[in-house]
Amino acid sequence: MTTRFPDIIRPFFGKLVWRKDASSKVIYLTFDDGPVPEVTPQVLDILDKFNIKGTFFCVGDNVRKYPEVYARIVERGHKTGNHTFNHIKGFSVSAEVYEENVLKALAYINSSLFRPPYGRITPTQKRKLEPRFEIIMWDLLTHDYNRKLSAESILKKIKRYSRNGSIVVFHDSIKAANNVLAVLPAAIMFWISEGYEFGIL
Repeated sequence: MTTRFPDIIRPFFGKLVWRKDASSKVIYLTFDDGPVPEVTPQVLDILDKFNIKGTFFCVGDNVRKYPEVYARIVERGHKTGNHTFNHIKGFSVSAEVYEENVLKALAYINSSLFRPPYGRITPTQKRKLEPRFEIIMWDLLTHDYNRKLSAESILKKIKRYSRNGSIVVFHDSIKAANNVLAVLPAAIMFWISEGYEFGIL
């Protein structure tokens, strides 16, 4: 998966949100695949340190298992979004099964924001969800879940691809733990040094 989908290709996906206002020097931090007690609280502490709010696209079954961690996200003023109940791949199931899984997650995640796991969603699945959800993609994927990548190489890509209105994806998952906890503070300090502010979706 690429760090950034080319701008020229994005319109072919239809009405999806990839990036916010390009005229404003604002970064939008998002976190996928949590909440989990091993990582999410530490991510929240980092954000608190810099007084930044983000958006957490949560897996419904994780919210079911760790409601107290989910409650911390909300209590600290962050937004949440739906990331399906079981982190399913849109290309591997029917539109009906996909919608059912998303609605199952909705029972645990009170949000009108949705992000498809792996960025994979079919046109039919998209049509089914659009009346109820704003579908959020990304402008910059950090690849923090890739354990073969070093924190230094991830930060280098972040510095290269950040731009006005970027929606940035990190992961508050066990798989991404080492990278996200190392990279997130350094990335925030970089954005601050470059004059960026932080918005919330």
